[in-house]
Amino acid sequence: MLFVNSPLGAAVFRVTVTGMHRPFATPRSRILGTGSALPQTIVTNAQLEAELATTDAWIRERTGIGSRHVLEDGQTTSDLAVTAARAAITAASLTVADLDMIILATSTGDAPLPATAAHVQQKLGAELIPSFDVNASSAGFLYALTIADQFIATGMFKTVLVVAADAPSRFLAPDDRTARALFGDGAGAVVLGKSLDATGLLSMSIHADGSYAELMGIPGGGSAEPLDADGLARGRQFLRVEGPRLRELTVRRLTAYSMQALKAARLTSAELDWVVPQQGQLRVIETISARLAFPMERFVLDTESVGNTLSASIPIALDRAVRAGTIRPGHTVLLCGLGAGITWGAAIIRM
Repeated sequence: MLFVNSPLGAAVFRVTVTGMHRPFATPRSRILGTGSALPQTIVTNAQLEAELATTDAWIRERTGIGSRHVLEDGQTTSDLAVTAARAAITAASLTVADLDMIILATSTGDAPLPATAAHVQQKLGAELIPSFDVNASSAGFLYALTIADQFIATGMFKTVLVVAADAPSRFLAPDDRTARALFGDGAGAVVLGKSLDATGLLSMSIHADGSYAELMGIPGGGSAEPLDADGLARGRQFLRVEGPRLRELTVRRLTAYSMQALKAARLTSAELDWVVPQQGQLRVIETISARLAFPMERFVLDTESVGNTLSASIPIALDRAVRAGTIRPGHTVLLCGLGAGITWGAAIIRM
């Protein structure tokens, strides 16, 4: 069961996230266009050195990150989402009027209510079409992609905009040297339409295991722990990550379920052209590469200049690779990511 926020309030979208899996089948959806957006403000490792007990060498050795983008004053998550969405719509040679639905993956929306997708809809000028949020942390883009695919596969909608946007910088403790080094802000988007040939989403798999919910989250601010002066003083409004256990789970889950996605698509890793993973720590990606027996030079990485942008991480890397000509039509791509919840997923796409 997937909980979403809609413009009318909290709702439940029924998807079996403990083991949803769709093998190669038709009809299915395909990516018509991609887009991404990053704030103009860049925070370098040298700047963090001046503020925190850290060094550029320490950050690079552990994460592979040299800089990250952060929201400017007055800028919002929906602003980033709209910029990425417009780029994807243009790349698809469509207009906003062609959209039938908007799905926004975010864990750091403009406000708890209404859904940030409502603001995206309004800013785009996409009148009356259904628009809602999906909160599945770093796996949010894969969850949203899976949901959008179902609407297209059933014939209910022809064109769905999937956006992933997050601004974790607004939820980081000022003195948290690990989190501030790792996370950045950004948005990525794709427009999905019906596939009429061998292109499209060949397989997808999304999952969740709430027994690990304590490994990553923002403890204060919800119904379980409304924020008060004491909570604010104790920093309960800030993101907390239990890194070592989360890294171990990321390697184990993404390796296993990436192989399952390949099997469902009737492919082997040798038939892949690219892997676009969650852009987390470089050491984690290197371990996944070794376990999948897939070379690092075939992993699409923009970690060095972008960092971990939660749900936006995969679509940003995908868009930048498409625009650079690295990922081209006909290429087969594995997408995989894991985040808070824990939630995770994998998908095989033929571009």
